[in-house]
Amino acid sequence: MNALIAQSQIATQPEPSAAVAQFLKRAPRLFIGGEWVEAKSKERISVVDPATGREIASVVDASAADVDRAVAAARAAFDKGPWRDMLPSDRQALLWKLSDLIEKHTDELAELESINNGKTKFMATVVDVAGTRDYFRYMAGWATKLEGSTFETSIHGPPGMKFQTYTAREPVGVVAQIVPWNFPLAMAAWKLGPALATGCVCILKPAEQTPLTALRLAELVAEAGFPPGVVNVLTGLGETTGAALVAHPGVDKVAFTGSTSVGKLINKSATDTLKRVSLELGGKSPVIVLPDADINTVIGGAANAIFFNAGQVCCAGTRLFAHKKVFDQVVDGVSAAAASIRLGPGLDPKTVMGPLVSREQQERVLGYIESGRKEGAQVMTGGEAPASPGFYVKPTVLANVRPEMKVVREEIFGPVLVAQRFDDSDDIAALANDTPFGLGASIWSNDLRAVQRLVPKIRAGTVWVNCHNFVDPNMPFGGFKQSGFGREHGRAVLDLYTELKSVCMAY
Repeated sequence: MNALIAQSQIATQPEPSAAVAQFLKRAPRLFIGGEWVEAKSKERISVVDPATGREIASVVDASAADVDRAVAAARAAFDKGPWRDMLPSDRQALLWKLSDLIEKHTDELAELESINNGKTKFMATVVDVAGTRDYFRYMAGWATKLEGSTFETSIHGPPGMKFQTYTAREPVGVVAQIVPWNFPLAMAAWKLGPALATGCVCILKPAEQTPLTALRLAELVAEAGFPPGVVNVLTGLGETTGAALVAHPGVDKVAFTGSTSVGKLINKSATDTLKRVSLELGGKSPVIVLPDADINTVIGGAANAIFFNAGQVCCAGTRLFAHKKVFDQVVDGVSAAAASIRLGPGLDPKTVMGPLVSREQQERVLGYIESGRKEGAQVMTGGEAPASPGFYVKPTVLANVRPEMKVVREEIFGPVLVAQRFDDSDDIAALANDTPFGLGASIWSNDLRAVQRLVPKIRAGTVWVNCHNFVDPNMPFGGFKQSGFGREHGRAVLDLYTELKSVCMAY
């Protein structure tokens, strides 16, 4: 009962710090060519605190003319600026300096992320900002490690002619990077880090809902000493700014993280200019609990897999498949864990889960829950929004779901778990793969033989065992099927931002 009371009483959002309050008062500007410039567009986008529903700032909705200006600045930086001739070790040093500045301003960045996205400041500190710092440091190391290869040829030329052949990796050029609202700062790092390490130049477009940390990051980029035009930041709507970037002939590549539906539109549009495209899209990741799994470990792990970041995670463990021998224990345990989660504003240190990012997202998630109810799902806990002007949804567990239900088929992107039991471990792979997505999956078991047999059968870019949502900068990350193509992180991400050139030299 105490847990339920805690969920229904939403605390008041504390006032922001002086530094953040001052930042929020800034006039809307765009970061182009190393300067803060007035936009051609007069359109503005309201920035809202999800915990209160109140406007806290406004930003530019950049127009096609603004995009033209940013592309021109990026092209100049890539084609003839100092960036082109900079040594890899110099690029590495700049990325390290940027990471040091991120560390220096951790508290401010975490607070901005919290009041803009809704997540707790604690989580933003230890996950988002710390991860961003470490990701730039990791990618900095790759700047000095790009390499080609030499090889023997089997072609014949005129008598006496010989050949020397080799490959080289070169930056793809001007990259438009469109990032989502669930991890605004970290996703910016995932895009900027490898692009800058390989020598590309960037035009970053944050999600219209969460532009604040991208704008603050632009200030740190300038402070770190990156040459003008190497990093540009445009705020704006997807249908205006984003569409203009994707269609622009001066952009060589588009890197997008977001929904599958938008990814499909981007991929179609990019074909007109044959841009390079990489897409990290949606998911409906299964959490598979075999009968021998440690139940206490599963309960905590499965709850974290879906309720971390209020379920607004592309690889969230949204579909729970538990063997019939342990199903009731697991569902009851996860439901109890969900009911104990304290909802509240992100700046309140007592908050465990903040609101969803927007009213639109709150209504979307509640609509899915209602759809599940109407189709016969049993609400084990949650299933509603507490009384609050903020965009909260109680952590929800739905049981008695069927494979054809919308809540099972479609990505909800909120704190909603759908639980299904299975009888035969030989059939679980087919159940887990019965989805258009293939981003992540987790298997929970202490039977190594069973795990090793199941892993190859799961059609997903990442399979975790006895954990979920753990992502390392060195571990390639991306999806099968409609979860996108291309791999972020590690050595694999370099392929997204480089062209492979073959050189054949006769002598």
